[in-house]
Amino acid sequence: MAFDTSSGYVPGQELDPSQPMFNIEHVQLQFAIASDFVAAEVANNVLILALSTGRILRIDLDQPADIDDIDLPKKPSETGIIKRLFLDPSASHLIITTTLADNYYLHSQSRSPKALSRLKGVAIESIAWNPSQPTASTREILVGAADGNVYEVYIEPSSEFYKREEKYLKGVYKTNDGPVVGLWTDIIPAHADFRRVIIATPATFLHFAGKVGRHGYEGSGSIFSKLFETESATIHEVGNVAPSVRSLLAISPEAPDAATLDHTHTERIFGWLTSQGVLHGKLYLSQDPSELGGKVLADSKMLPRTAIPPAQTASGRTKKSQDPVNSMILTQWHIIQLVEGRVVVINRLDETVVLDQVVLEPGQSALGLVADLKKNTFWLFTNQTIFEITAPDESRDIWKILLDAQQFDAASQFAKTSAQKDAVATASGDYLVGKGQYLEAATVYGRSTKPFEQVALAFIDNGEQDALRKYLVTKISTLKKSSVMQRVMVATWLVELYMAKLNILDDTITTKAELSESMNTAESQDQLSVIRKEYQDFVTRYKADLDRKTVYEIISSHGREEELLYFATVINDYNYVLSYWVQRERWPESLDVLKKQTDPEIFYKYSSVLMAHVPVDLVEIMMRQTNLDCQKLIPAFLNYNNITKARLNQNQAIRYLLFEINNRQSTDAAVHNTLISLYASADTEDESALLSYLKSQSYAHEQNYDADFALRLCIQHKRVQSCVHIYSSMGQYMQAVDLALKYDAIDLASSVADLTTTDPPLRKKLWLAIAKKVISQSSGIKTAIDFLRRVDLLRIEDLIPFFPDFVVIDDFKDEICLALEDYSRKIDELKREMDDSEETARHIKEDIKALEQRYAIVEPGERCYVCGLPLLAKQFFVFPCQHAFHAECAADWVVKLAGSARGRRIRELQVEVGRGMSVGGKRERAIRELDALVGSACVLCSEMAVKLVDEPFVKETDDREEWAL
Repeated sequence: MAFDTSSGYVPGQELDPSQPMFNIEHVQLQFAIASDFVAAEVANNVLILALSTGRILRIDLDQPADIDDIDLPKKPSETGIIKRLFLDPSASHLIITTTLADNYYLHSQSRSPKALSRLKGVAIESIAWNPSQPTASTREILVGAADGNVYEVYIEPSSEFYKREEKYLKGVYKTNDGPVVGLWTDIIPAHADFRRVIIATPATFLHFAGKVGRHGYEGSGSIFSKLFETESATIHEVGNVAPSVRSLLAISPEAPDAATLDHTHTERIFGWLTSQGVLHGKLYLSQDPSELGGKVLADSKMLPRTAIPPAQTASGRTKKSQDPVNSMILTQWHIIQLVEGRVVVINRLDETVVLDQVVLEPGQSALGLVADLKKNTFWLFTNQTIFEITAPDESRDIWKILLDAQQFDAASQFAKTSAQKDAVATASGDYLVGKGQYLEAATVYGRSTKPFEQVALAFIDNGEQDALRKYLVTKISTLKKSSVMQRVMVATWLVELYMAKLNILDDTITTKAELSESMNTAESQDQLSVIRKEYQDFVTRYKADLDRKTVYEIISSHGREEELLYFATVINDYNYVLSYWVQRERWPESLDVLKKQTDPEIFYKYSSVLMAHVPVDLVEIMMRQTNLDCQKLIPAFLNYNNITKARLNQNQAIRYLLFEINNRQSTDAAVHNTLISLYASADTEDESALLSYLKSQSYAHEQNYDADFALRLCIQHKRVQSCVHIYSSMGQYMQAVDLALKYDAIDLASSVADLTTTDPPLRKKLWLAIAKKVISQSSGIKTAIDFLRRVDLLRIEDLIPFFPDFVVIDDFKDEICLALEDYSRKIDELKREMDDSEETARHIKEDIKALEQRYAIVEPGERCYVCGLPLLAKQFFVFPCQHAFHAECAADWVVKLAGSARGRRIRELQVEVGRGMSVGGKRERAIRELDALVGSACVLCSEMAVKLVDEPFVKETDDREEWAL
């Protein structure tokens, strides 16, 4: 079984067939039904159909092939035919009432309706479901009866047979003017324990709002009793109610665009169908609960019965009598009424009829109109037929209606196309200008396409400069990026307007005059801050649309220093800002600008003047930069050093250069040379700082400075220690000692002489030069002798040529005697060494003679240590260690263990001797050379045997059992 919708069934005539706002589509049933429909409900895309046989069909419209067929516990003859169905918005709970006032409850998870025993005999006319829309239970709901009673009931499904479905049932209110045809309750936001309750009868509309009672746990007792006992209703009554006239209460569905929001916080529309027409209005939420009912009814309107067009007779004439309204539902913007066999749709804002269509055939009756409050769908049911009323473009003309009603903000929200939005904006602007609200009109005009010159002239003619400024700001935000000229012109005009406004406010504050009757000086000061902030936001946002030169000229002509600098800062023209402050010698401001810069060219340009006035702060800023070329800062450092006489430990140029060298490991010779220049030219005799730098370069085995330049500079400024160090680092020790001696720096010269430990002749030469200087400066022989004792390299005879001719030998005879004694000891040592050498030579001769008589005994059967064959079978070698080898075996081992050159020579000699090509003395020499190479040492005992250390004792070719233990 399934549903099939078809839009081809249109028996009536639509008002606008080309673009229908509403369509009525016939839903074809794809399954057979043996009996008629007697009631129907739709909620959350679930359709409930009650048949005259007592069956209930539950159909999920998302899966129409899946249909639940449910029977009541009793037959229709026992309980009555189903009269009404009440389905909660979530489609979780269904209450069924019959013609005999039997009531049943069915949960969405169940297929067995349960009798509501406490509600037996209650003819239910309406139900107000709990606004929280629960699924496990109904929680507290209100039930309206045909006798005017309103009951509160709490229904919870139970699987236990003896347990009732209703936890409790209590009468909470009683009307005296007929059945309760409509009930509604919702939550008032920001008041969790407050409820609104609407009760509708054919003659009375009652609006309650107040606090509900509390209870210990769910289902323990009534919560609405307190509301009805303590609160009085806001009432609207109608007279001359005919008993046969249908009356009901309808509530609009949830807004489609609020599907993901909390539905309890959306304002809905109510419609109360009476004999006079439909009373409709908004169910406000954001009101004081005590005034909520008065607000709702005060803003409601009555759609009279006369708004429904009269029907046409078969002959085409208009009926004089008014057809009764059988049913009514609400959409977001329209009221749908079933008038006899016609469906009439009326816009509730302007009461225009948008659809008047005959749907039912003559003699066909309808069950009524039903709205799905969750899914925003609308249905018409007859005894055998289902129609769906669709609204594909319901809000199409809402903007126009709201515009005609001068509700411009609301109209703007519902305007969809650009032409619609422009029409709303233009009309809204004209309306505001007519009322003198120029500032409000400026924003509206800015979003419209009304000619620019008309709007601008209108504001100018009325002296509304503020409105003009606001209009231009709005207008430029709507201009396309491609409209370059328009954007530039509007943006430039705005700069002029901002400057003029700021000047007016400044003048007001300065003269302490009032700008208008309602504005004093304090207010002018506040407005000045506001306008300045607006200007700053404007130039920040639209800086790309502003011509730099033009804006500079405009702002300068108004004398607005702060605004000028702000604009330059925004467009990153820091060169202009910095130049501005430097020219005025505003050093703190200059440094503030410099702190924000990363462009090295700005630092190079202004470093000289800033080093002259704020060197400490400038160096701090530069040390935080990572992209500066120190070479380009050197002129500024030299200029600073010339005009300032700061001490070395306070010299900021030196501070920065050391930072470059030590922290950034600069190896640039220009940087190092500049540092040496600053050190050398310092107005102090202390050269420890310079010397420390030079030594650090030596310790690091570096010399990043130009030694010749540094030497000339140190000589020029008489930095002796530094000069000596540079000479020494260059290896020019003689020049270093001469320079030190030139300035009588004996200790310095001595330290240089001690550096030449690897060159004894040079070291002696240096010490002789020092000794000569010492002797020439000493006042007596004793000083020279003391110096001689410090140096172990010189002797008294070396110093004698430096003494003057008139020196008496008695003054240093002791030293001469000591020298002679030393010579005597050395002569004796040489004699002993000669005697030892002679004795050694004698022993060597004796050993050589003994070797000539040495022999070795070879026993019969002795074998070669290499091949293991009898030794006497071939030519052999016997060594003093008693190892014996065949000559060939020994040669093979020597080739294997000796170097490649020696092995190759042995092979060559073996080939030469073996071929017999050499004759006479040449062959004898070859044999002797071969014997000398092979038999020079035993291969097992000599140094060659060391190469056998990594070979195993037992080889793979040996018999391993021979080595077994």
